[in-house]
Amino acid sequence: MTKKIYSILLVIAMTALAALAGLKGDGTSDSDGLFHKKDHIVIWYTDDSLSDYLARAALQYYEEKDVRVTPVLVSGLQYLEQINDAQLSGEGAPDLYIISNDTLEKAYLSGLAAEITDPEGLVNNTIYSDAALHAVTYEDKLLGYPLYFETSIFLYNETYLRDMSIKTIEAEQNAAEGEAAMEMVEAAESDEELEALVSANAVEAAAGAVTEEQIREKEAQLVPVTMDGILTFADSYDAPETVEAVFKWDVSDIFYNYFIVGDSISVGGENGDDPAQIDIYNQRAVDCMTLYQQLNQFFSIDTKAVTYDSVLQEFIDGKIVFTVATTDAITKLEAAKQNGTFAYEYAMAPIPQVSDTLTSRSLSVTNAVVINGLSEKGDLANDFASYLIANQDKDFYSITDKIAPKTNIQYDNPAVYAALEEYAASIPVPKMMQTSNFWAQLEIAFTKIWTGSDVNEILSELDGGIRRQVSGNSLE
Repeated sequence: MTKKIYSILLVIAMTALAALAGLKGDGTSDSDGLFHKKDHIVIWYTDDSLSDYLARAALQYYEEKDVRVTPVLVSGLQYLEQINDAQLSGEGAPDLYIISNDTLEKAYLSGLAAEITDPEGLVNNTIYSDAALHAVTYEDKLLGYPLYFETSIFLYNETYLRDMSIKTIEAEQNAAEGEAAMEMVEAAESDEELEALVSANAVEAAAGAVTEEQIREKEAQLVPVTMDGILTFADSYDAPETVEAVFKWDVSDIFYNYFIVGDSISVGGENGDDPAQIDIYNQRAVDCMTLYQQLNQFFSIDTKAVTYDSVLQEFIDGKIVFTVATTDAITKLEAAKQNGTFAYEYAMAPIPQVSDTLTSRSLSVTNAVVINGLSEKGDLANDFASYLIANQDKDFYSITDKIAPKTNIQYDNPAVYAALEEYAASIPVPKMMQTSNFWAQLEIAFTKIWTGSDVNEILSELDGGIRRQVSGNSLE
């Protein structure tokens, strides 16, 4: 409701400014008045959650720079085609727009994305992680200003781990006290001496009650750092009756599975734009996928029945201890806490490594502000894009529910920092048009391997098929 009211007030304010700008000094209307003499640029976007933020930024930019910006919400279907059609017709084409990094090659080769000028020098390693810079780089050119991202993250029920931490600490203390008691019995030379030792030990034990620092330290130790660690946790966990699965995730969606092979395969290299860097079938990838297949013996998850939404709901209901989620889960969990449907605390951590020798790496998508290469107002478009990211702060998250890739923003929720850490280590989704079907093919490969197909055969077929698509040659 607050957002709706805020949005209405922004619209009223912008309308008032427009009306005032069209008046003469005597207050009469002027079709050629000040408003029409103002510089004007148009920004397109496809996600309605950005509407309030862009409206506010446009208003502030107008007040500071005397330049009118019109945000236009459009359908995400055939997005670049819509931009091209508007450009050809000369009606309403955007001067800049927001788009995901996987379409940057297509946008650039179509002339619809120009290398950014970055007038304030903001797109650098001081403000952004390598993942953000790789995401917006194509053929060594920066083609966008990183605005927000999505990646996968390890989500866990902190209440369950806190309870387990306390029980573990108490068990350890009881064991230590038992050993100490035995030592006292053996050391005491009389009943009086034994009584004195027991009394002193009781005082010491009372002083050594479980502290918050101990709980947090133990909780950090209990969070699995490898997939084997999850299995070890499951073996020793005395689960509450509400828990139906220690670990469950959407094994049908490649976005939540990719971390298994993310550091073992390459499609286009770090920038996702190099057709010479195709490496899917290798020993590390085989080892990772073999372990993935073995997980089905411990976590029997039906690929046809599971969805991300169903898994997240089970987590909210307290039926799951660990899962793989995307950053949107933070907003959903906070909303569930507010309305009383989530009765626990949660936390996020980096995705566990595949094993002690095989590392994980999540997939990420970065949405960036891109300058239309065919616009005649490139300088103004670059200036507004730079203004957008320069003024991004924690309000961006509170208004849009999206996390900015900037590393210098302070947040209230520690889960956001965990997501930023995972994003910094992630691999951006590739940009190459020749591999646009790679994700569908990889998802099929994961499903086949999960249900028992030969790992070597599946990865070899996938590797050969993608190489043929990129090179046009028949490969063995």
